[in-house]
Amino acid sequence: MGWSGERRKEVVTILRVLLVLLAVVQTTAFHGVKLKKQEHRNAYATMMYMGTPRDYEFYVAIRVLIRSLVRLQVDADLVVIASLDVPLRWVRALEQEDGAKVMRVENINNPYKNQKYFDERFKLTLNKLYAWKLVDYERVVMLDADNLFLQKTDELFQCGQFCAVFINPCIFHTGLFVLQPSLEVFKDMIHQLETGKENPDGADQGFIGVYFPDLLNQPMFHPPLNGTKLDGQYRLPLGYQMDASYYYLRLCWRVPCGPNSVITFPGALWLKPWYWWSWPVLPLGIQWHENRRQTLGYAAEMPIIIIQSVVFIGIIVMTRLARPSISKLCYRPSDKGTTLIRTGLKVIAIWSILAAYIVPFAIVPRTIHPLVGWTLYFLGSIALSSIAINSFMLPVIPVFAPLLGIFGSLLVMACPWYPNGVIRALAVFGYAFCYAPIAWGSVVRVVSRLQVSLEREQFFPRLGESSPPPGSNKLY
Repeated sequence: MGWSGERRKEVVTILRVLLVLLAVVQTTAFHGVKLKKQEHRNAYATMMYMGTPRDYEFYVAIRVLIRSLVRLQVDADLVVIASLDVPLRWVRALEQEDGAKVMRVENINNPYKNQKYFDERFKLTLNKLYAWKLVDYERVVMLDADNLFLQKTDELFQCGQFCAVFINPCIFHTGLFVLQPSLEVFKDMIHQLETGKENPDGADQGFIGVYFPDLLNQPMFHPPLNGTKLDGQYRLPLGYQMDASYYYLRLCWRVPCGPNSVITFPGALWLKPWYWWSWPVLPLGIQWHENRRQTLGYAAEMPIIIIQSVVFIGIIVMTRLARPSISKLCYRPSDKGTTLIRTGLKVIAIWSILAAYIVPFAIVPRTIHPLVGWTLYFLGSIALSSIAINSFMLPVIPVFAPLLGIFGSLLVMACPWYPNGVIRALAVFGYAFCYAPIAWGSVVRVVSRLQVSLEREQFFPRLGESSPPPGSNKLY
């Protein structure tokens, strides 16, 4: 039975609608040019891209940043500009768990990647230019992941077309800046990239700095009391981007320019606040982790922490139980043929002790709370050191002397009663100077005891020599 003409038209129309809907879904899912429905007139935005060894750490930092803004009850949408290769499970977590709106984009080609002294970790930072495409919003505050908010900063949405902070006397910082989205500006920026506009560092910092060269001569931003938005370009007070290094000099904030609202951590990459070893080396690290504890939490790392703790405790118990059998050593006269083997074993023993201090640092999850991280590090070092102690019959206290020294230095750095950072630094240097002779004496004791242990030759019986009767061995 055939279909009528009208019936065929209805089916064709339905199929066309389905195809259009499928195309829209694919575009939204894979090309990311659309956002969820806009809820506010303004937005806080940050960016995420892949391709570095620290992708997960920055993902955690972005989630903490988003949740801290939610906790402050900011009157703005929260947007993450994410490259297409960001894992979908991360995108879903940002959208469904954190309440962010994710804009998926293609990476902007960096034409400066081959210039001299270019740092590869800045290869994709030009994705920050996508902030000018957020034209659904009147103003956007663009943020780096390492910002720590102390209070709400919604007054920034009253600033002009472009506003930024000079944490350097001559160069403004792109870790936080205010912009008015504009497709014309975005297209012009892309054109400037394609035509090879000068860029001192090859990253977003250098490009945006050259694109807005006159910001230093602009007036300081002061939010109007009536809530109106300003026009033009403005310098933001230093209180909106307080460099953490300023704090380390005085161990307190004394920034008279504007509200002390946002802390930034532009220093060494391995001292970013989300790493567990950042505190007490840098006092502000614990403040960032306290912020994470109150917002995101540490549930993601807990399974690894539990597994590593069980493994480390198991190593300590097993090496202790095996010690009686290891300690049944056989004395034998030495000969010249075993000298090379003794030297090799001595090297192995020394490297095993060094590995006991290095390996835990490498395998402990990087983004856990500092108190948990240091505890797990000490537990791992004790576990791995116990292998060397029981295998080579080494004295316990001298082997653990460096660990005790590290623990003491952490106590010195964590002391909260220093009047300023200079006194704190002097105290740390003084402690290191006083502890150095103890550490050296421990090294000497370990080496001498190692020499005695290897003289027993229990590790390498002579070739061709039959095992002596049990009664002929001198047991130790």
